[in-house]
Amino acid sequence: MATLLGIGSRIKHDELGAGVITNVTSKHYWVTFIESGLETLDLDTDFEVIEAVEDEVDTISFYEVEKTLRGLLKHYSDISEVIPLADKWKGGSITLNPADPSLSNKEIPIDTFFHKIVMVRDRIRVMEQKINASKNLDDQEKIDLQQYITRIYGSLTTFNVLFKNSSQNFKGESKKK
Repeated sequence: MATLLGIGSRIKHDELGAGVITNVTSKHYWVTFIESGLETLDLDTDFEVIEAVEDEVDTISFYEVEKTLRGLLKHYSDISEVIPLADKWKGGSITLNPADPSLSNKEIPIDTFFHKIVMVRDRIRVMEQKINASKNLDDQEKIDLQQYITRIYGSLTTFNVLFKNSSQNFKGESKKK
């Protein structure tokens, strides 16, 4: 029998790609793959071992696994975390009034509007990660695109009033004097 791989071992599967072993049972490896998420593989499954960790089968907590999974999902997908709306806006609405009084106004629940703002932010973050990871862009092109992204964030700071936690606010270019 081959050596049992421990938690934290990195592997490459022909169909599922690169992954990290996050749990080991008597019959299976639980592997979190970058592309497909959590999969269970029989212990005798054929895959390439990129980095083996031995004797670490029971040394990682569920919290650490969850934290790792959350980090991987956040980094490699456009799944967004739950961002709370500031309490004073919950249940409120936004009314858009046209200049022409013969036209009707449009009312939008703030919760819906806020959700769309958060989705825009999350998609900008994913784009930013893809730019940074790109092998097709040189460093100067990455810097130029990062500056555009920073300006986009700056344009969206108006909506920071909607966020419950200021740590989740949009941040644009800081003015250094």
